[in-house]
Amino acid sequence: MQIVIYDSHEVRPLRSGGEAAFTAVPSAVTVGAFDGVHCGHRRIISRMVSIARERGLRSVVVTFEPHPRRVLGGELTGPLGLLTTLDEKIRLLEAESVDLLFIVRFTPEFASRTSEEFIREVLVGMIGLQSIVVGYDHGFGRGRRGGGEDLRRLGGELGFQVEVVEEVRLEGGHFSSTRIRQLLREGRVEEANAFLGSPFRLGGTVVGGDGRGRGLGFPTVNIRLTDPHKLLPRAGVYVAETEIDGRVWRAMMNVGVRPTVGREGPLSIEAHILGREGSLYGRELSFSLLHFVRDERKFPSFDALSEQLEKDKKTVELYR
Repeated sequence: MQIVIYDSHEVRPLRSGGEAAFTAVPSAVTVGAFDGVHCGHRRIISRMVSIARERGLRSVVVTFEPHPRRVLGGELTGPLGLLTTLDEKIRLLEAESVDLLFIVRFTPEFASRTSEEFIREVLVGMIGLQSIVVGYDHGFGRGRRGGGEDLRRLGGELGFQVEVVEEVRLEGGHFSSTRIRQLLREGRVEEANAFLGSPFRLGGTVVGGDGRGRGLGFPTVNIRLTDPHKLLPRAGVYVAETEIDGRVWRAMMNVGVRPTVGREGPLSIEAHILGREGSLYGRELSFSLLHFVRDERKFPSFDALSEQLEKDKKTVELYR
């Protein structure tokens, strides 16, 4: 998958590596923030890729970085919110067999452009739009006017086709990034993962801790998030998994403030990786969350905490 960034009217590769110069090529396109790349997103992307193959077009996903709501304000303002970091989004889109990921650097200047300007100058002029697939509730550009009606009007003028994908539901539930965020904030991990189509992930760099877990017999890795705007789920203990050097390890993860230790401050992430020994300091790890075990709480003593951790460990080992 080719990956480029569009910034200040310039297109450049996301990572250097001798990529060919970017040019307009007849393309099937879809546009969106795609936070989470959930099952609803994947249906739209899959349909776009199918059209591209049927018509001999390049398949293109156009997305935005940072998330538009971080620039415009709204639900994602503040430290919590994103279902996927940019790297996680890239990994998920690669699995959808997309030819080109076109990342728009979202700035106040860009936000002021109309949907028509964006369609004419970027989608048609720079990318080579011939067919566009969007969701039933799609809208982009200033005032989110770039919906199906505007697209069809401009498609007739500029010569591109428009397909609107109808709403996708799971057991009567509506697919949306907002709904998934709420499920995670409530600790309803399995439900969130069903909507996502893959496990929600927390990842970052292993950093030093205070060694308290080792003293209790449960050494942990402490994770500094790759993106501080990543959503943190409900505080508590989770069943998780991580891959290290090609092997998948089960882990008992805690998201919270460790009240028994008397720690104060923002939520932290630490995980006890079952059966693995050895230092992981400085490594990049990503954990898949599978199940919410219990809420974080303050214990009357470290012995009581250790006893509960043994029970939690057994829950984590037996989870299937």
